[in-house]
Amino acid sequence: MASLHLIKLCVGADRVEDLLEWQAARIAEYRAAGQEPLPVHVTRMWPKREAELLDGGALYWVFKGLVLARQRILRLDPRDGADGIRRCAIVLDPEVIRTAPQPRRPFQGWRYLPAPDAPPDLAGPLGDGPALPPAMAAELALIGVY
Repeated sequence: MASLHLIKLCVGADRVEDLLEWQAARIAEYRAAGQEPLPVHVTRMWPKREAELLDGGALYWVFKGLVLARQRILRLDPRDGADGIRRCAIVLDPEVIRTAPQPRRPFQGWRYLPAPDAPPDLAGPLGDGPALPPAMAAELALIGVY
């Protein structure tokens, strides 16, 4: 069985660093409360293709129209909302891996992302250092340079 990924807009974040800061704050809260210190993204729908996601899948994050990062999916946990409705908590590896920018149109919720369609990871200094400005990364991605 080949791994399958999810793709999701990173709402409220303009940069990968915004996601890192937000997740670090949540992890600190979880630690202080004696809870498991792992980032979690809660979504309304439970993925029907769970087994494929858990076989090496990742959540790819879209920032301002570009896929720029991913996190490995560790597991899916049930989570009851304040309204009593059961939701899916996507438990993520805390390591955020930068990817080559890949343009993506806006969409709601999450979508499946087949492994062959996922952008490659960035390696070396580009993956570890500060990101290019989003507009510049988008232009370079559109012409196939970045």
